[in-house]
Amino acid sequence: MMKQYREAIMRGVFLLAACVSILAVALICVFLFANGIPAMLKIGIDEFLLGEIWRPGNNLYGIFSMILGSIGVTAGAIFIGVPIGILTAIFMAKFCPLGIYRILKPAIDLMAGIPSVVYGFFGMVMIIPTVRTIAGWFNIYTDGSTMLTASILLGMMILPTIISVSESSIRAVPESYYEGGLALGASHERSVFFTILPAAKSGILAAVILGIGRAIGETMAVIMVSGNQPRIPNGILSGVRTMTANIVLEMGYAADLHREALIATAVVLFIFILLINVAFSLLKRRSE
Repeated sequence: MMKQYREAIMRGVFLLAACVSILAVALICVFLFANGIPAMLKIGIDEFLLGEIWRPGNNLYGIFSMILGSIGVTAGAIFIGVPIGILTAIFMAKFCPLGIYRILKPAIDLMAGIPSVVYGFFGMVMIIPTVRTIAGWFNIYTDGSTMLTASILLGMMILPTIISVSESSIRAVPESYYEGGLALGASHERSVFFTILPAAKSGILAAVILGIGRAIGETMAVIMVSGNQPRIPNGILSGVRTMTANIVLEMGYAADLHREALIATAVVLFIFILLINVAFSLLKRRSE
């Protein structure tokens, strides 16, 4: 009897936790859309989304340059972080010697716990001078605070998430899949890449989605290395301002329509993340 009561209580606790999570997301949506949509209508949706000039003092609230900046920085981080992260997860799950694993696993977990501002300082001290120096070899002038710098730094920051989730997904594949590949004459490498990896693709896609969410939502580190220039970038060596950076830099003193425009920027960012999740969900269903 007591066991049944305990099970009922725990079901209630789990249900309450799920409802609280759903309620939190719903409240965020209501707040953002209730405050952001009216601002878009005041400014003009086309002018807000496609306007190239952000100058609140002149009532110009175009965020197109920041949308491009966010997309460019996130795409660069994906290009750098996803292949490295997935290959590292494969190595750790199926190829890594135990002695090296005992060192590598805590190091990756430590990377996940490093604050964003520390990554930002690393980018300022190491990555920015390196980009500036390498660009100088090709007679390209840049101060180093560029889209490329931010992409490299974000690529590093999303590695722990992608590696940890992908490794867990690979290890969750039944060992019989691997043994079946070997029984059919495949080598160790082919069994891993052509048998285990396809079986773990659902978890790997989830890792990529989490990594993209981390990259597109990162603020402090990006502010420190991207140059924060609200203009359309003309290359990877241009300074950029992302949507998250714009909100943080100006929310402290914004008022009236300016403040509402920043909340509207958060709405656009929120919709971006929703679209990314929907796109990956459709891709996952199509591949199953």
